[in-house]
Amino acid sequence: MIDIKQTTSDLTLVDRLDHLAARLAIRRMRHRIAPGLYKLEDPGPDSPVFVTANYTLSFDALRSSLKGIDGYILVLDTKGINVWCAAGKGTFGTDELLKRIDESKLKDVVNHRKLILPQLGAPGVAAHTIRERSGFRVEYGPVRTSDLPEYLKTRKASPEMRRVRFNFGDRFILTGVEFVQILLPMMVLGILMYLVGGVIFSAAIVVSIFAGRILFPLLLPLIPTPNFSTKGFFLGTIVAMPFMVLKFLEQADLPLWIRLGWAAVLLLSMTAITSFMALNFTGSTVFTSRSGVEREIFRYFPVMTWMAVASLIGLVALNLIQLFR
Repeated sequence: MIDIKQTTSDLTLVDRLDHLAARLAIRRMRHRIAPGLYKLEDPGPDSPVFVTANYTLSFDALRSSLKGIDGYILVLDTKGINVWCAAGKGTFGTDELLKRIDESKLKDVVNHRKLILPQLGAPGVAAHTIRERSGFRVEYGPVRTSDLPEYLKTRKASPEMRRVRFNFGDRFILTGVEFVQILLPMMVLGILMYLVGGVIFSAAIVVSIFAGRILFPLLLPLIPTPNFSTKGFFLGTIVAMPFMVLKFLEQADLPLWIRLGWAAVLLLSMTAITSFMALNFTGSTVFTSRSGVEREIFRYFPVMTWMAVASLIGLVALNLIQLFR
């Protein structure tokens, strides 16, 4: 007996709450559905077969885009990871696809031998191997599921459908997870910095973390440097300036060199933190490569480390100087 599960194009309130939880990193690795073959509405033997990951957001994005379309959805076990990342990790891959074709007895379900895969899954799948070992031909659909209804009319993707975009809305969605992940560490570090550096220093450190994890992805294309680290240095410098001025003016009775020292400590610490946070996004855009990421980390991480160490030494030294002055 062939096991085919049923699904629809309609998203329920439970589905949307699951999406919100995923965006906020709540139960992060549990947003998954059972792999296998699903019927979308009322398909027949000539209906198209779509392939996706078992991450709920990937599965739901696909089925909700196919409203009014009968078809089958073959869900691969990607361990609850989206198509793009799973293709890079190998879980959205050739062996897993062959396994699901075999276990679902797909040859007995449909008359044709065509599979529609998401374009972003291409790095993980060897199309020629799939055809040789299963008889099914891989066909890459558009980047975005919203273009599938138009694509199905001709089975040809326009250049615009092939274009990988990472616009403001896409980047904004990332910030929910980032905010939740940094909230507690940011509060703890802010309190610690308040004890050793005062209100301005505490606020500066919190803002530099916020800038690196929230502002950075939003402003990414607008920051005029070629890589993530220098973009982080640039953004860190911008957000540091108001705090440097405030700290400089806060203690007007101190010698000029001490006031400049506090400004320098703020600049070093804030730019180091913001640039380090920016490195988290090297794998989250469409214009990076593994070799480029590794090269950037080896080049700039030592610089960030020395800046952080220098700022820490400066912080301790300035406190001791003011204590015994």
